[in-house]
Amino acid sequence: MKTDKLLFGAAYYDEYLPYDRIETDMAMMEKSHINVIRIAESTWSTWEPQEGVFDFTHLHRMLRASEKHGISVIVGTPTYAIPTWLAAKYPDVITQTHGATERYGRRQNMDIVNPMYLKHAEIIIRRLMEEVAPYKHVIGFQLDNETKSYDTCSSYAQAKFVEYMKEIFHNDLNALNHELGLDYWSNRINAWEDFPDIRGTINGSLGAEYQKFQRKLVTDFLAWQCAIVKEYARPDQFITQNFDYDWRGFSFGLQPEVNQWEAAKPLSVAGFDIYHPSAQDLTGAEISFGGAIARSVKKDNYLILETEAQGNHGWLNYPGQLRLQAFSHIASGSNSVMYWHWHSIHNAIESYWKGILSHNLKENETYREVCRIGAEFAQYGEHLKNLKKKSDVAMVLSNEALTALQWFGIHEKLKYNDIVRWLYDALYRLNIECDILSDTDTDLFSQYSLLITPALYSVSDTLVNALRSYVENGGHLISTFKTAFADKMLKIYPDDQPHGLTDVFGMTYDQFTDAVNVGLTYLKFTGLSEDDASSVHYWMELLQPSTADTLASYKHPHWGKYAAITYNRYGKGCAAYLGCYFDHASLQDLLLYLCKEAGIPLIQEQFPIIIKRGINDFGKEVIYFFNYSDDEKTITYHGKDGVLLMQGENVKDGNSITLKGWDFYIVEC
Repeated sequence: MKTDKLLFGAAYYDEYLPYDRIETDMAMMEKSHINVIRIAESTWSTWEPQEGVFDFTHLHRMLRASEKHGISVIVGTPTYAIPTWLAAKYPDVITQTHGATERYGRRQNMDIVNPMYLKHAEIIIRRLMEEVAPYKHVIGFQLDNETKSYDTCSSYAQAKFVEYMKEIFHNDLNALNHELGLDYWSNRINAWEDFPDIRGTINGSLGAEYQKFQRKLVTDFLAWQCAIVKEYARPDQFITQNFDYDWRGFSFGLQPEVNQWEAAKPLSVAGFDIYHPSAQDLTGAEISFGGAIARSVKKDNYLILETEAQGNHGWLNYPGQLRLQAFSHIASGSNSVMYWHWHSIHNAIESYWKGILSHNLKENETYREVCRIGAEFAQYGEHLKNLKKKSDVAMVLSNEALTALQWFGIHEKLKYNDIVRWLYDALYRLNIECDILSDTDTDLFSQYSLLITPALYSVSDTLVNALRSYVENGGHLISTFKTAFADKMLKIYPDDQPHGLTDVFGMTYDQFTDAVNVGLTYLKFTGLSEDDASSVHYWMELLQPSTADTLASYKHPHWGKYAAITYNRYGKGCAAYLGCYFDHASLQDLLLYLCKEAGIPLIQEQFPIIIKRGINDFGKEVIYFFNYSDDEKTITYHGKDGVLLMQGENVKDGNSITLKGWDFYIVEC
């Protein structure tokens, strides 16, 4: 979705404030060039304190004040945290999970398929939409908040799951039992009415299919909300959702509980929440990786609806970092930066997840840096909005593969998203920009010079054939261990591994083991000597090349005869297979070698210098040069003659550019 300006804002909660200061807040926002606020998503119990009793006082205060100060508004539907009266009247609205029945208290504890929850959610959504309809400065709507299924295992959900399985298997129990392997341990289901409680299953195929079904519940729930909101929304108002990521104390990887590609289909624009380490731990990798997923969801620009201002413990930014982060989001393809939240909260669990303002609600260093960012967005945003990005490299991700490795784990320290980030972060540090594709985006494969499939465990023959065709027609493929191992029901293929691709990779394997005291040797792709450390961790497949070249073998007294990394020419293209997880330095060397083989343009600068590119609305290339370090860095500019956007100075090929610590330059050419 194109925007006419960069959106810059914060979540704002008048109902949380300790005293009335709405005019003060709006004036401070206007001063800082904040041009949008997000409201209302957490306030069902405020809007409807008792069933059928509505009070929208705070809503109208925020809408009137923001209108007066020229600040646009995104209204959130308040369905992700239910009021006490709803839980008291309908106790089974509180969901049952694999662990237990939830209790009232925390947010997101409801059963999103419960009919009474849906009935009352629809009432509050419709009432809210009626209340905001007169306000022309409401520019869009956010559906719910970081929506999941919340592991619902309620009777409602499980009944829907049985119907879902009937549809998939055309009401054929024999087919279901065969495809899921339910004869094992006498788990066979011989009558639909005997379908067991899913919480007891030990069958990975059945358990993983239920998780896929739970992702579908999220898709259906958001589509249901979207349809209601569309009844009221004007043509100029957008509808979004603030998707999030796998959480490791910060935004880390592909979200396991939502198929975001499917869930985003009815939305006008994808929205995302990205949180990341700061201060000495700031690398920008989470902003870049999160942005790549966000671009992928609708193949378009996206909105950052939440990111940190002061944030959680340990996230307080060094001077300049907040500005660096804001422009890093824009360089990745976002059309907005919005902070959670404007003011630090004085009660409850997130009291120390601090906003732009601290608890004294006065100007501080963070606010002053926000003012600078806002002024620069206002002055230069016309050149930076709607940035179109196209990479030579794409990574193919899969919710099913992620779930498969939850059921059939490699190692407690090596999950699916660890493998994804192992590869993505290495590319990031080498300044090789990378797009993300879903495993259903096979029609887009040919647009890329290089495809990477991290642990693509579960594949259909359609996907296998797409990968074969991609390489045969001149593409370059990098796949890791655990690629093409099982079908979409996690049934392991009974042929040579990797399924359907042994000739493409020019190798096969039939044994694997934990990597203990194992290194890599014969590193054809690096200048390291035999004495340099190159270590293998957690997992290794014992590769047996046929037509493939061996790029590395295992350094081990017993496994030394096997290849660890292979490279094979097939048709007009090439395919590399990484049979193990190994150290980051060797991975970077390998990726440089393989990208060079694939004809990917490489540049000299590496992390902490990060370079991002795109095409703006004027058809000009915009190049960002970021310095993710404390130290001043001098680089040489290579490219067309251009202008340093914020300095107004000309820059030519061969000129030196000096970047201060945690600073950046933007070239338009």
